[in-house]
Amino acid sequence: MFDLKTLNDVMAKVTSRGSKQAMLWQDVDGSWKPITSAELYGKIRALAAALKSWGVVKGDRVALLSENRWEWAVTDFACFALGAVDVPLYGTLTPEQLGYSLRDSGSKVAVFSTKEQYEKLAGAGELPALERVVVMDQGEFPDAESFAKIMEAAAGLQVADASFDAAAREVTGDDLATLIYTSGTTGEPKGVRLTHGNIACNLNLSTDPFGFHDTDSSISFLPLSHVTARHLDYAMMCHGARIAYCTKFDLMAAAMKATKPTIFVGVPRVYEKIRQAVEGKSAHSPVKKGILQWAIKTGEKHRPEVLEGKTPSGLAWKIADKLVYSKIREAFGGCAHTFVSGGAPLGMDTAGWFADVGIRIFEGYGLTETSPVIALNYPQTHSIGTVGPVLKNVEVRFAADGELEVKGPSIFKGYWQKEKETAEAFTEDGWFKTGDIGKLENGYLSITDRKKELLKTSGGKLIAPQPVENKLKANTLVGQAAMVGDKHKFACVLISPNFQALEKWAQSQGVGTTDRKELVKDKKVVAEYQRIVDAVNKELPPYETMKRIAVVGDEWSVEDGEMTPSMKMKRRVIEKKYEKEIGEFYADEASATKS
Repeated sequence: MFDLKTLNDVMAKVTSRGSKQAMLWQDVDGSWKPITSAELYGKIRALAAALKSWGVVKGDRVALLSENRWEWAVTDFACFALGAVDVPLYGTLTPEQLGYSLRDSGSKVAVFSTKEQYEKLAGAGELPALERVVVMDQGEFPDAESFAKIMEAAAGLQVADASFDAAAREVTGDDLATLIYTSGTTGEPKGVRLTHGNIACNLNLSTDPFGFHDTDSSISFLPLSHVTARHLDYAMMCHGARIAYCTKFDLMAAAMKATKPTIFVGVPRVYEKIRQAVEGKSAHSPVKKGILQWAIKTGEKHRPEVLEGKTPSGLAWKIADKLVYSKIREAFGGCAHTFVSGGAPLGMDTAGWFADVGIRIFEGYGLTETSPVIALNYPQTHSIGTVGPVLKNVEVRFAADGELEVKGPSIFKGYWQKEKETAEAFTEDGWFKTGDIGKLENGYLSITDRKKELLKTSGGKLIAPQPVENKLKANTLVGQAAMVGDKHKFACVLISPNFQALEKWAQSQGVGTTDRKELVKDKKVVAEYQRIVDAVNKELPPYETMKRIAVVGDEWSVEDGEMTPSMKMKRRVIEKKYEKEIGEFYADEASATKS
């Protein structure tokens, strides 16, 4: 277990270790280059000196809009060393959203990664607090400082400096470390105020039972503006593990093959996509499909052993491993021994499928406001379908309606400049209301759904949509699914296809059109999705079954605003976008029967 007091203790660990490969980054020619602990220290000192020369002092905010790259970590630690507060922002923000975050946070400096991100400033509106802009990429950027130029001094700053280190140690656990703007499935974004102590006390406990060490490595690809990815990177640094930065999701497969991570952490959608890719490759070959199905059935017989961390030894397992399971492990680089999922519910179908191919996924749970880990499964304490035991320094209880409430030193200090919203987030006796419905059984926490997303039919029945949607997404042809039906007689569902798989399926079925809007209207396509829904309906109680479906011609994405960067659905956005389709579901509701 660590004994971290501040995030500057994390910086001290990673920069003083003497590692020759503290980090890896990919050059323009595709090669992977290392950054040593000493080089990292020099880079942090160089940027901290520049920030200090611009008048950045303790408490000042520094915004950071960048993909995952080594410069992100350097900026992060340079802010911490000065006692400044960094404000990580999602790279998918529009200029208007960027302007809101910069004004709301009162950021004094903004650091951008690329020309594309820098150019958003032009449409961000008036930014009275912003005094300096820095750009990581090289090029001509009017009124901006060059990150590369600042780094020219780094080579001469790699030796430990007593005054720099002493100043970093003056930062306390009560000092504000970061403002993380919630991705906003509902309402406008709010800046979550997390102190050094909030995050440090969570790091002290969250990953210790895994026993990671300096021979391990991970790939940093989930957006670092999201608390889960950031927490993971800090933990890896503390364990001495190597971090490889992947700037784009599209590059992840190649990055995993090249860097071969031993630890893989992803949101459920990443695991779902890998499963769909595996099933998609075999869909049009009867032989490959038969082998995959046989391997899954073989693995299912050995699921209890896999979930206990054992490797089955039977002949059938060994054959299935050689033909199928090993190929799936190769999709993760071939060396991963620990798989973790967080950010959203994984779903039993996905967790079970991976267990059947020999991969035990440790699901966890937390929120930005909780720094983030509340509960996590571990090798020694693992229960599929749950999010694991609660951390030792977190207390939990449940409200009368089942909402999970938590208390502990990792809970945030409130929303930035939003007293009303802060007050609403806590109970009168100081417990944070997570907004999630859950239960605690045999020491394991389970989360069933978001409180605000529960559907209540006009007959008074409550439906938790996420488990049903996860069952639908287990099918290769389903990209996303959104149940609707609040205050109506029956539930219905909107389906956004996995178009890559659908287009291949349509071709094999002789469906002529490739236009997506037309494709989803084709009778064969609609019938296939109805078949998928019917199969799931058979597993549900009558009041949860989906009576009508609409297959939409859009693939929901972060860029188009239907998904958050951590791949949670923005239900309000989706319901507004498809008002017409939802209206048609219930046009004859008064006279329609539920069957």
